[in-house]
Amino acid sequence: MRTGHANGRTVDEHISEQMKDPRFKKAWQDLDPEFELLESMIKAREKAGVTQASLARMIGTKQSAISRLERGAIGKATVETLKKIADALDSRLVIKLRKKGA
Repeated sequence: MRTGHANGRTVDEHISEQMKDPRFKKAWQDLDPEFELLESMIKAREKAGVTQASLARMIGTKQSAISRLERGAIGKATVETLKKIADALDSRLVIKLRKKGA
C-alpha cells in the first residue's frame, strides 16, 4: 500500500476511487506500457549494480537525463536511447504490438 495521503485517504484508495471514472481509467491504462518499461529498466539497472551516473556515462548522456527517464519521462525517450540503455545493462529491448484486451 502506498503511504501518501490525499484528503485523508491513502494513494491506493484515491486511485481506486478515481478508477470509477472511465476517462481516468482509460488514461491510467494507456500508461501501463510506459510503467512496465520504466519498472523493468530500473530493476535491470539495480540488479546490475549500476548507478544512474554510471549508466549515463555508459550511454554518453548525463545522470540528470537518466533521472528524468526514471521519474516518468520514459515516453519521451527514443528507441535508440532505449536500445543503448538495454545494451549497457546487458539486456535486450523488446517492443511488440498486442491486440487490445489480450
